[in-house]
Amino acid sequence: MSGTEATGNAAASRAEYCVVACAEAWRDAGEILASPMGTVPAIGARLARLTFSPDLLLTDGEALLTGDTPALGARAASIEGWLPFRQHLTLTATGRRHVMMGASQIDRHGNQNISCIGPWSKPARQLLGVRGAPVNTLNNPTSYWVPKHSSRVFVEHVDMVSGVGYERAAAAGPSATRYHRIPEVISNLGVFDFETPDRTMRLRSLHPGVGVEEVTGATGFALTIPDEVPLTRDPSEAELRLIREVIDPKGLREREVPA
Repeated sequence: MSGTEATGNAAASRAEYCVVACAEAWRDAGEILASPMGTVPAIGARLARLTFSPDLLLTDGEALLTGDTPALGARAASIEGWLPFRQHLTLTATGRRHVMMGASQIDRHGNQNISCIGPWSKPARQLLGVRGAPVNTLNNPTSYWVPKHSSRVFVEHVDMVSGVGYERAAAAGPSATRYHRIPEVISNLGVFDFETPDRTMRLRSLHPGVGVEEVTGATGFALTIPDEVPLTRDPSEAELRLIREVIDPKGLREREVPA
């Protein structure tokens, strides 16, 4: 599907395609901790747990491992474990975690910035800071969620490296590359990965209603574009029911990715 607008399941919204794409990041993950950051990733992690990744571990956002899978914003009915911050850091170092972070900027190599916009010596805007991004990227599979794809986010060079991309990990040597992996980047336009010979960003799939030209026009660097770009898979009827009735009955997903 190159150069044309993708079509899909008319019953599903763009936000619901994004939820399914996020859920796929945790497919068959086994007994690891999912750390989704953002509304759509949080719904996606819950969907994965309720369908194809039942052993996935989820927290209440603080220090409790939930025994059930509550709706977004609801309290868990059962608790299966205690995970205070100090133990969370230990878990991060073991690699038994897949985090899905946001990105204020991300480049073709997967370097992510959540620290500042503008030169380090005189930034125009202060953001969160590097937080746990370096440790996440060097120890855990780390994917990214961008709810509004634009050339201000997908940039040629990030203003500061928070999460480590492929070329910087390679330059740092085996200690950095041993566990470094960026499975995918998901935006409101499509799904991207780094499955190229030089480990630069590739368009993996288009969400329905999106054309290749829209993606390239909203990206500040040259993506690898396959000759045929598939569609992001359709959510099943069962998945749509879970999203709409069980996980996100308030429709918060549509606020993050408006129709």
